[in-house]
Amino acid sequence: MATAYRPYEPGADPGGRLVPAALRAPFQARVWREFLYVVTSLPMAVLTFAYAVVMMALGVGLLITFLGVPVLGAALAGCRALGVVERARARALLGLAVAEPEPVLAGTGRRGPVAWVGALLRSGTSWRHVIYALIRLPWAVFSFVFAVVFTVSGWSFATYPLWRWVFPRYLDEPGLEIFGDDGRGFHFYLDTPFETVATCAVGVLLLLLTPWVMRALTSVDRIMVAGLLGPSRLASRVRELESDRGTVVDTAAADLRRIERDLHDGAQARLVALAMDLGLAKEKLEEDPEAAARMVDEAHGEVKLALQELRD
Repeated sequence: MATAYRPYEPGADPGGRLVPAALRAPFQARVWREFLYVVTSLPMAVLTFAYAVVMMALGVGLLITFLGVPVLGAALAGCRALGVVERARARALLGLAVAEPEPVLAGTGRRGPVAWVGALLRSGTSWRHVIYALIRLPWAVFSFVFAVVFTVSGWSFATYPLWRWVFPRYLDEPGLEIFGDDGRGFHFYLDTPFETVATCAVGVLLLLLTPWVMRALTSVDRIMVAGLLGPSRLASRVRELESDRGTVVDTAAADLRRIERDLHDGAQARLVALAMDLGLAKEKLEEDPEAAARMVDEAHGEVKLALQELRD
């Protein structure tokens, strides 16, 4: 799992040479995009989980009638549609480019609603979308709570010296209460200068750890999106083989056209000229034997050149 951040790039950050990368990392746009992805994942996970559970339960319950199969097909189609949204979110906020899965009716000659529903039910990609909808919610709840608490705590503690005055002025308390027991009359407040500085230092430490925490949380999301919402390994391999086959066919066709052109413009033209020269030599064989011999000798050289071109 990669957690390192890229070094300074000229033109990317005017203050990159003055501020260390570790101090700049919490303020980078990538960190906030990952935080936004984690925060928005919770409502999306609730939506996909509720849709998948309700539609799948309804479809299974209606299997005793003819309505169960189309309802299951609608459930799978809806999960695939929500998968499109999830891939778009991952592409926009995480920079994760996941290829579109294979179409439902790819490779089949049948068309129509019945064939479409049957292809959906047989599609492993569709069922992977359902699995994603079911397992996404627990992780979304954990990552949402952890990311929000971690980020809010970091910024709150780091800026505590700036807003500590709120407690004595408006709440009649010396500072932020960490622990309190009204029965024993014991309360612990962050009110001394040392405690204030220590709280600020803890907040700064949490902020410096935020980029790696966000990268660790979103790495799990990257694995789930790529593994469950993308094309299967078999489909990817088939696409690669089809692409390679197309490249080989195009290359072979180009080679055949080149050979045909070379034969037409080279060896064939020489053979035609050779036939004409031999015809003229035949006519002059009785009238001018010496000229006919010279023409035969030239024709012999043309034959050698034609054979060399054919070999090439």
